[in-house]
Amino acid sequence: MKKTNILYWIFTGIFAALMLFSAIPDILNTEDAITFMHGQLQYPLYMIPFIGWAKVFGVIGILVPGFPRIKEWAYAGLAIDLVGAIYSMLAIDGFKPPMLGMLVWVVFGVLSYIYYHKKLQTTKQN
Repeated sequence: MKKTNILYWIFTGIFAALMLFSAIPDILNTEDAITFMHGQLQYPLYMIPFIGWAKVFGVIGILVPGFPRIKEWAYAGLAIDLVGAIYSMLAIDGFKPPMLGMLVWVVFGVLSYIYYHKKLQTTKQN
């Protein structure tokens, strides 16, 4: 139980930090976010802060204890964000080796989700 809980919070903390740090430039509409998301990926300008805020709400959803249904939706939303980002990059530029860096985010998201369910199972057994 203790090991599962520790691993859950490590993976979730790292995943939440990655998603939150990627959301801040979107919310602030920084030049880098506009150049990448609008200039390169061709997203409309109004979508950039929306995606940023959606990430922030997703992070809040996975960090707040309790509310298992909201947590499931938050994980789903963050997964859709990551899959959408990867798909958009592939559609515009094709595969490039630096894209493999996105696997770090996906791996931490998957590990957080897996350990969330392990944590739920151990809680139900006790």
